[in-house]
Amino acid sequence: MRDMLDIQKLLVPDLLDSMKKRYTVLQHILVSGVVGRRTLAASIGSTERVLRGEVEFLKEQGLLQIDASGMRITEDGRALLEQIEPLVKDLFGLTEWEERIRAAFGLKQVVIVPGDSEASPHTKKELGRAGASVMRKLVKEEEVIAVTGGSTMAEVAVHLNATASMKSCWFVPARGGLGESVELQANTVAATMAKKAGGRYRLLHVPDHLNDEAYQSLLQDDHITEIFHFIRRARMVVHGMGDAMVMARRRKVDPETTASLQREGALAEAFGYYFDRNGRILHKMPTVGLRIEDIQAMDTVIGVAGGHGKGEAILAVLRHGHEDVLVTDEAAAAEIVQLMSS
Repeated sequence: MRDMLDIQKLLVPDLLDSMKKRYTVLQHILVSGVVGRRTLAASIGSTERVLRGEVEFLKEQGLLQIDASGMRITEDGRALLEQIEPLVKDLFGLTEWEERIRAAFGLKQVVIVPGDSEASPHTKKELGRAGASVMRKLVKEEEVIAVTGGSTMAEVAVHLNATASMKSCWFVPARGGLGESVELQANTVAATMAKKAGGRYRLLHVPDHLNDEAYQSLLQDDHITEIFHFIRRARMVVHGMGDAMVMARRRKVDPETTASLQREGALAEAFGYYFDRNGRILHKMPTVGLRIEDIQAMDTVIGVAGGHGKGEAILAVLRHGHEDVLVTDEAAAAEIVQLMSS
């Protein structure tokens, strides 16, 4: 496929440009559900006049429907997107990056979506859709799935849908997290996933950050302990990854600990652990939830994160060595590949 693409780029570059443009239009409409032409034009950086021609062509091919509420993709359009995804990834140069990152860290799979989720809401949605797709393919019946909070994980939750396997699953928060805004809490993400997938959920109502005394006290609570043991039954964990200093501020980590993390070179945060550039754990948030040994014993660990500036943090987590699958975007992948080469 790679050789054929190279030949086509030389002989018919206009054809490939048109293909990328029409794929982008279809992909944006798929993720948006229903969208108007003006909104879509602004989202993909086009004019309404140019977009009108592409939309009419796609409609004539039976790939789009247009009515008073806007444009939506047809089943034929969905099927086409699935069929041409590998080809389009080659066009964007993403297949090579996926394999380089996968091989470097011994991962089972790497999925890279085009774009920058930090700059584009559409790419953030596509990142969530890709994460949900990976979950659906890897989940086993009656599995307990632990999930973390955050904006990217919230997008994954929105894009889940019911399958036979998913309906028999339990969704649980990987750790406490009442310090965050409600919509980004792990409890909310777990509940949303369960509702979208037709499964069941259990919640863990404990703060994100505890002092040692409060932590020990919670461990004496029978209800909290029972839920904690249920969470530890999880065989799949799906989590986000963040910049260490950004997450420390968001979680209201005390100034002394934050200064210590900065001095020690903390770059990444994932499920309450802070990592340096080599993947070494520098600090653990004292809250009830999955421990690093629980993560390492999982059947499937899926990390979902992207955006420019996130590459270094994602790389730090990958170097710790517990990931099985990485779902990221083009902007973060470019940084990861560059850092791997330096």
